[in-house]
Amino acid sequence: MAKSGVLEGGPGLVAKTMELKRELHKLVKVIVDDEDVNLEAIDKAQQMLSALKELKMNKYPSLYFHNNSRREVVSGAVPEEFKCPLSKELMRDPVIVATGQTYDRSFIQKWLKSGNRTCPRTQQVLSHTILTPNHLIKEMISQWCKNHGIRLSDSAQYLDEDALTRDDRDQFLSLLEKMSSTLSDQKEAAREMRLLTKRMPSFRALFGESCSAIPQLLSPLSQSKSQNEVQPDLHEDIITTLLNLSIHDNNKKLVAETPMVIPLLMDALRSGTIGTRSNAAAALFTLSALDSNKELIGKSGALKPLIDLLEEGHLLAVKDVASAIFNLCILHENKLRAVRDGAVRVILKKIMNRMHVDELLSILAMLSTSQTAVEQMGELGGVECLLSIIRETSCARNKENCIAILFTICHSDRSKWKQVRDEENTYGTISKLAENGSSRAKRKASGILERLNRAINLTHTA
Repeated sequence: MAKSGVLEGGPGLVAKTMELKRELHKLVKVIVDDEDVNLEAIDKAQQMLSALKELKMNKYPSLYFHNNSRREVVSGAVPEEFKCPLSKELMRDPVIVATGQTYDRSFIQKWLKSGNRTCPRTQQVLSHTILTPNHLIKEMISQWCKNHGIRLSDSAQYLDEDALTRDDRDQFLSLLEKMSSTLSDQKEAAREMRLLTKRMPSFRALFGESCSAIPQLLSPLSQSKSQNEVQPDLHEDIITTLLNLSIHDNNKKLVAETPMVIPLLMDALRSGTIGTRSNAAAALFTLSALDSNKELIGKSGALKPLIDLLEEGHLLAVKDVASAIFNLCILHENKLRAVRDGAVRVILKKIMNRMHVDELLSILAMLSTSQTAVEQMGELGGVECLLSIIRETSCARNKENCIAILFTICHSDRSKWKQVRDEENTYGTISKLAENGSSRAKRKASGILERLNRAINLTHTA
């Protein structure tokens, strides 16, 4: 006697039946285990039961159920030529890629946006990424659905919100052309590029499809003898567009390795509106996410203009500048460059004036692995400054950074122990931190106290 639920419709229908049963089993478990009444799970379970019932009645699979508020077709017997090779589902908007293969638009767009430049089926490199509608297949799918009572929702709702059309690509090329046109055209195009790359991640990805796109974007800047000749709004829009492009992970290497990019960002740090300078710093920070870019940016000399901008202290720029310096100094060679370019003096002065203490203490702690930096901190009044912050601040992270830097300074320069001992005798600053600080702060504070106690014992012995 045949088992209940085994159909005569072939292996495809049997597999679909088992799939529906597995999903139903999961939903029932959710319903039973949930202390509350899970209405969404109950609705989905009912839809699964209806789908199973229709399969049992051996109808052609003109079935559908809701999944995350999206109507799906149960496509057990969908002709293979109507299925997308990527999703294995019935195509709603079939398009042809450069190799002649057909895919569902939303799925091939996701493939391309992930940085792939090959045809998923043939593995051939795509000569271009333009997607051409396959009207013949779309008409055949439409007729097949009509014959079997399958209702397909409008394909538009299955596309990504930022999916690009051919018109979008045409607009992209037109805007790039305008960057080499009249000043009014350049300003209009740069403003539009800035808005589009901010709003649409897929528009950022377009720049990765052509090695000439970024140079075209930057042509108004590269053609000028100095940044003072560039109209301020145009300058800011171009630099901000460059920042937007850098956010896209697949663009970071391309942007940084385009020869004119880092020099133009360095120029932008020195001149232009404060928005331009701040966004140039933000672009360097974003690009420095890659270790290879950290090295490239450091070797280009970008730390000096970043430190100079930090010293100027513009409120709009400081956080972006500090973030860029911190990220770049993760690389040891860049720490040495930053110290050589005056970072310790600038940062310590800001901290003494209680400006952006959180961010700048983190950089100072990172620089304290450099012997030259430690010596400069000691000479510039760093010990007194750091002790006062430990007394004043309630931020555990700041206390930890301060005591870690102090530990390094004092072990490097024994003449600083007197200041620490006087502080401990007057306020008990180190003892309090050894008792109540973070685990790292306790460890460093205890190390200093042990050293102080040894020094006292040696004095008494003498």
